[in-house]
Amino acid sequence: MRIIGLTGTIGSGKSAVAGMLAELGAEVIDTDKVAREVVEPGTPGLKKLVETWGESLLTGDGSLDREKLAAIVFADEGQRRRLNSILHPMIGAEVAARLAASRAPAVVLEVPLLFESGFDKMAHECWVVTADEDSLPKRIAARDGAGEDAARARITSQMSQEEKARRADVVIDNSGTLAQTRTQVAEAWRKIEKL
Repeated sequence: MRIIGLTGTIGSGKSAVAGMLAELGAEVIDTDKVAREVVEPGTPGLKKLVETWGESLLTGDGSLDREKLAAIVFADEGQRRRLNSILHPMIGAEVAARLAASRAPAVVLEVPLLFESGFDKMAHECWVVTADEDSLPKRIAARDGAGEDAARARITSQMSQEEKARRADVVIDNSGTLAQTRTQVAEAWRKIEKL
């Protein structure tokens, strides 16, 4: 099994690229989805978050209020590190279990913080999706309904696109059309199929 670590700055289009890879036959493990699963009501993850930041993180139905948590961790680097120290081991254990159970020839680990979290060490190669810097805040604002200032804060809280690209084995430039991106993905995928 070939493991591809896939990342990109928020708003770059890494989920679109993951979808393209799934169409080509890869199994995709989206760590954002895993992160949501490990903090569902009744999980040890949610219990730990409430112990750390209090009951105000819960909505009326007992689930995590993601907006409140985001407001805390995107405004304070120390709080973000604290959150990551809680969630990353839980996410890592779940990802390892899914990798062990997979029978796919290639698995894509879609990880927003691939290098920062150490998930790159689980991958045979790392792919980074980039996009025009000026378009990122607009894409995030359109997708999440966040203001452009909030979007810029999220972008600057992550490793720069340049640094991610420097560490990558494959860089997919998603600044153009989806067709152009799909062509780059297909070309990189063909190289994997030859391995």
